[in-house]
Amino acid sequence: MQLDLFREIIVDNFAGGGGASTGIEMATGLSVDIAINHDPVAIAMHKANHPDTEHYCESVWDVDPKEAVKGRKVGLAWFSPDCKHFSKAKGGKPVEKKIRGLAWIAVKWAIAVKPRAIMLENVEEFKTWGPLKDGYPDESKKGKTFKSFVKALEALGYEVQFKELRACDYGAPTTRKRFFMIARCDGRPIKWPEPTHGDPDSLAVKAGKLLPWKRSAGIIDWNIGTPSIFERKKPLAKNTLLRIGRGIQKFVIEAQTPYIVENKACFIQHYYTHQGKETRASSLDEPLATIPTANRFGLVTAFLAKHYGGNYSGAGISLEEPLHTITMKDHHALVTAFLIKYYGSDIGQSLLDPLHTITTKDRFGLVTVKGQDYRIVDIGMRMLQPRELFNGNGFPSNYIIDKDYYGKTYPKTEQVARCGNAVPPPFAEALVRANLPDFCVKHNRYKPAVSY
Repeated sequence: MQLDLFREIIVDNFAGGGGASTGIEMATGLSVDIAINHDPVAIAMHKANHPDTEHYCESVWDVDPKEAVKGRKVGLAWFSPDCKHFSKAKGGKPVEKKIRGLAWIAVKWAIAVKPRAIMLENVEEFKTWGPLKDGYPDESKKGKTFKSFVKALEALGYEVQFKELRACDYGAPTTRKRFFMIARCDGRPIKWPEPTHGDPDSLAVKAGKLLPWKRSAGIIDWNIGTPSIFERKKPLAKNTLLRIGRGIQKFVIEAQTPYIVENKACFIQHYYTHQGKETRASSLDEPLATIPTANRFGLVTAFLAKHYGGNYSGAGISLEEPLHTITMKDHHALVTAFLIKYYGSDIGQSLLDPLHTITTKDRFGLVTVKGQDYRIVDIGMRMLQPRELFNGNGFPSNYIIDKDYYGKTYPKTEQVARCGNAVPPPFAEALVRANLPDFCVKHNRYKPAVSY
């Protein structure tokens, strides 16, 4: 492929599985020109989705910027250095000076090829970057290295600004909050993108100035069933059951308007016998004649439990909200409660009916939905699948996550890890559109992840 020496190029350092690159392409309609990452697994996923990009599978420090750009001017250099040694999720573990110092690569690129714009993404705690003492951040010098980093870019002729943004404000169905730094040396003003989405209850949304935040419900593949929590070969852990119980209490039993799953997504199994045979009712669209007590099966409600371990004691989140931050290990679980109409005296239902036996167990609660009483007859749970998590991070639905460029299949753990490490693409798209409109197009090849 012949190089265009007159066109500015875009470089994605720490490219990972391609979150920032995807957002940049959503804005520009073009793949980034250069992607750098030391992890061959991440590069293979990136290459599967961005085959026109020139890939460097090596440490960012081993890539010579001048040799990589081959005389071309750099319009944008994006940096997402490893954040785990800044993040509060690291807990009380020692941190590594080498990893905390990865952001200095941006200064190296600024010195070598002076990108017109530099964008850096990290966790909110990045601003506390400072010296270490015995393997831990020195509290007395918190933020000292960060200030030196900013001054180094300013000394090279860059204007520098930084801000924290939430992905849900820009169209991703996740509340993920991140620190962003923009530095530019072309004399043009730094612009922070205006939010496009907001709290559904806010005046801005009600007045039509903003779209409502995208809901967790929109990322779910409702064609996947949720196995009963009572019929597991290996019983669920006590803490898991406690979290489910708290969620059922908050989002189903006590909720004024429980989230009701659309009919096509209602799954319930192993509860009906018809003409001597077990009948599995796969959805409310099934012919009702096959379910003798179907007149009492009315609704399926759902919410998301959060299995973070440790001291987390929350009830989870409603499917009306954006998904919470996605990490390298999936902690979100879909919980469904299956409801049937409740008539109090149970008149009209045979005592031999298996459904009756289940509904009268004390462990199930009574729910009132729009003035009608229902009883919970089962609770299902499953962990969210990788595609759902990528949807939650704002990736397009046609993004390749289950195999790499060479056709090798990724295990689910690898898929989730790539997602947890990724920059939600709407972040990058919004920042590039605001600051580099000359690069941008109205439409591109990517489709929205899901409809909400």
